[in-house]
Amino acid sequence: MIFQGRSHLVGDHIDTDAIIPARFLVTTDPAELGKKCFEGLEPGWVRRVQPGGILVAGENFGCGSSREHAPLAILGAGIPVVLARSYARIFYRNAFNMGLLLLELGADISRIGDGDELCIDVSGGIIENLGTGERIAFAPVPEFMMDMLSGGGLVAYVRRRLSG
Repeated sequence: MIFQGRSHLVGDHIDTDAIIPARFLVTTDPAELGKKCFEGLEPGWVRRVQPGGILVAGENFGCGSSREHAPLAILGAGIPVVLARSYARIFYRNAFNMGLLLLELGADISRIGDGDELCIDVSGGIIENLGTGERIAFAPVPEFMMDMLSGGGLVAYVRRRLSG
């Protein structure tokens, strides 16, 4: 699995209400949620993002309430992968359940700037900054979680397992 796109930085301790404010939780449609992604952080933020963009966050990304809408909003904004220093654990699991790939980089996250063009080789465990040539290694995602992601999340994964 390879992802290539421009990085979009957000800070530390971004909670699920900043990702998708409660007033927009009237749908579970990712496309509709995506239109309001990060509206609680910066109104109109999503207009700066191109499909395939890569979200880069600081520490404790996705903290706050357990809200499945948050990873759906990120996916609906056209962002298929998030890189962060660390994640709130419930958000981490919700994201994979919804089909959003998260990679935890620890202190190496500081090596990525806003607007960097990145290429992420998930199976190879390498992120390359295409502008500088710098490479960052990351821990592999467990195979069963990659299977879940490739099928579109937990519900689709379970359906496949039960039918096959």
